[in-house]
Amino acid sequence: MNVAGRFEGPTEFNVLGEALQPCSNDPLTGFFRTGYCAAGPDGAAQHLVCIEATEEFLAYSKSMGNDLSCPMPAFAFPGLKAGDRWCLVAMRWKQAHAAGMAPRVYLRATNQAVLELISLETLRAYARDLN
Repeated sequence: MNVAGRFEGPTEFNVLGEALQPCSNDPLTGFFRTGYCAAGPDGAAQHLVCIEATEEFLAYSKSMGNDLSCPMPAFAFPGLKAGDRWCLVAMRWKQAHAAGMAPRVYLRATNQAVLELISLETLRAYARDLN
């Protein structure tokens, strides 16, 4: 934590049991906008899966009512484009996986807390950083 009480990382761990790596600083991601898919000190944040956005995933997400391509300056959200890395809510990734639309993931930047919802075996099948 920094002096303002915000998570700075990497005090949390990834799904491989290593120190959590940053997901993206451009665009700046994470619930706490630190670049990390951090759950935070109380474990409440759910933006835990580091993904690589694709046009297909963004269209799917929009069709499900979560338009990730539209900027929302009030929330410091620039809007995503294909190729951007982003900390996605774990349940949103799981939903996309069930629909056959899950984006690739970066395991080293994906928080271990997602293992309560998604198996490591499933995540490995979508890994961008281990292939």
